[in-house]
Amino acid sequence: MKRLLCAAAAALFLVTGFGCGPQKPKLYIYNWTYYIPDEVVKEFGKRYGVKVYYDMYSSNEEMYAKLKSGGAGYDLVFPSGDFVSIMIKEGMLEEIDKSRVPNYGNLDTTVLSKLLFDPGSRYSVPYAMGTAGISIDKRKIADTTRSWRILDNSDYKGRVTLLDDMREVLGAALKTLGYSVNSKDTAQLEKAKQVVMGWKKNIVKFDSEAFGKGFAAGEFWMVHGYAENVFLELDEKAQENVEFFIPDEGGPIYMDNMVILKNARNKDLAYQFINYIHEPEVYARIMDFFQLPSVNVPARKHMTVEPHYQIEDLATSEFKEDLGEHIELYNKIWQEIMVGK
Repeated sequence: MKRLLCAAAAALFLVTGFGCGPQKPKLYIYNWTYYIPDEVVKEFGKRYGVKVYYDMYSSNEEMYAKLKSGGAGYDLVFPSGDFVSIMIKEGMLEEIDKSRVPNYGNLDTTVLSKLLFDPGSRYSVPYAMGTAGISIDKRKIADTTRSWRILDNSDYKGRVTLLDDMREVLGAALKTLGYSVNSKDTAQLEKAKQVVMGWKKNIVKFDSEAFGKGFAAGEFWMVHGYAENVFLELDEKAQENVEFFIPDEGGPIYMDNMVILKNARNKDLAYQFINYIHEPEVYARIMDFFQLPSVNVPARKHMTVEPHYQIEDLATSEFKEDLGEHIELYNKIWQEIMVGK
């Protein structure tokens, strides 16, 4: 994608369209890094004569902090479910008028019924659903364990990474112990901390940014993270040497969502973009690119690439929920893990 070069637009937004010709309607999107194929955004801009300004973030916390500090005037944002809950409580979101999103009817009702962070999807429309798991280099890893306990294996010490993500790592440890990823029980969380401290002895680092590149380069043999981040770094031949699995115990599920900010200036275009994303052919292209399971039912017929896993494979996993005041307990435990206490 091109960066806007006009002197009047000094902010570093990514933009569809070229040059500084006649004014077009504008849509300001804030999304995860590399989380939609460029051509999908460009096609929307061309089809509707819209200039799309597209900025990116690497974590929910980064996104939330920027919005709370008054940053940038975005219209459409893509928070994960637990942050949708937080943003609803903070009065940051526009209530969704589903009559303006007719393609909402394409969504899998079984999945929708499990979205406790926004019952009835009053403030959000699902974008992509998935989970973190473990990717292994089959040439290096002989262990056939398909459990989080594979992280206890000291044979691979110095060749393993964990996500630098409190909810994902503690969620994995909680599921290892048979607890909920949303546990608020102090004793359970203390046990989960000890599990993570055991894993920490074997890992190179906590890494949410470059684990896919490091794995592709052979630096790491086993990484905790998202399949799409790993496989997008590998050519077809190299992919044959990789296995991605969701541990048998399950883990945290994410649902990233499209939300319209309360103070959005271009709400009509935001609705148009949400509806466009859930056109079956468009959504299928997005899911094919990331090889994720489709929450859009008719889009499944248009997909040409096998997902890394199916929705059915998430049966033992759980959606992350807003922890409310208990987030402070998680923060305390995570800090203790980071400093090695």
